[in-house]
Amino acid sequence: MVQAKQNLEAQPDLPRTPRVTYRAASPAAVLAEDGILAVFGFGAGAPDDDDPRYLPVPLESFDAPAPLEAWHVEAEVERGRQDAVHWSAGGSWLFASVTLDERQTGGIEGAAYQAYAQLQRFMRARTGHRVLRMWNYLADINRGEEDAERYKQFCDGRSSGLGDFFARGFPAATAIGHHLREPLLQVYLLACTDEGMAVENPRQVSAWQYPRQYGRTSPGFARGMLMPMRDALAISGTAAVVGHASTHAHDLDAQLDETLLNLESLLATADMPAGFDTHSPLKAYVRHPTDAARVRETLQQRLPGVPVLLMHGDICRRELLVEIDGWRYR
Repeated sequence: MVQAKQNLEAQPDLPRTPRVTYRAASPAAVLAEDGILAVFGFGAGAPDDDDPRYLPVPLESFDAPAPLEAWHVEAEVERGRQDAVHWSAGGSWLFASVTLDERQTGGIEGAAYQAYAQLQRFMRARTGHRVLRMWNYLADINRGEEDAERYKQFCDGRSSGLGDFFARGFPAATAIGHHLREPLLQVYLLACTDEGMAVENPRQVSAWQYPRQYGRTSPGFARGMLMPMRDALAISGTAAVVGHASTHAHDLDAQLDETLLNLESLLATADMPAGFDTHSPLKAYVRHPTDAARVRETLQQRLPGVPVLLMHGDICRRELLVEIDGWRYR
């Protein structure tokens, strides 16, 4: 995988990255706007809508009412369904999602296999589209011990379902545990007809090179992805990991400090401006609801004015308390 340190200037002939915003509105109102590629609602109270561009995400927000997340492109958008895959496409951009119930797949490994097998078949049929960013939400992510931990089983099933689809390199990605009663696996992606550039963090071992202690199958993702026009960086789930090891176990403040250091290191490696601004939305996933106020306070102090959606979610390692992902636009 190439680290981004070359050819980083904006490419005027390439498509502009979808603009990601958080909105206080109804799904129907946002979906009626021009150029809407995808809309996400959050938590048990998320409204219903049968538009394939709309996805209710099984993560509760600590904001009430929870805002919507909207992806906007500068093009007309078409949409449809193919088997379990819901999709939309506009200009050079493609959104696709799959939601499966583990009770119908024999567990999380089977669900991951089926979800990724369906997505890779769908993507192979979309000639020329390259997956740049993925999100994965699953129930009880830390349940089980050693290789029987559900996150590790998810990684096994994901790898089997993908086959050699990411042989050219991994996309940026997030994997978070939700608390919905139903054992749903939700996977969605952003793809483009033009290539991005994967970015690795020099403070961290690349995820696909993790040692055996993290499972039979190493997590397959890049730490970040520069979009084709180099106008934005998609940031993978980032936590207090240095090298390949978790740091500051169960110390929230120290983990937040380390996570923010990792984010700054990633921005510098990608040759992006330091820090975040009002146009660069983030999500913070917090394991314990009692920590949410402290996380909000810290991020408001350290990242003033930055839109942060605070979510109740379990990080893939049980000793980690918080994880942050999102976007940095130039």
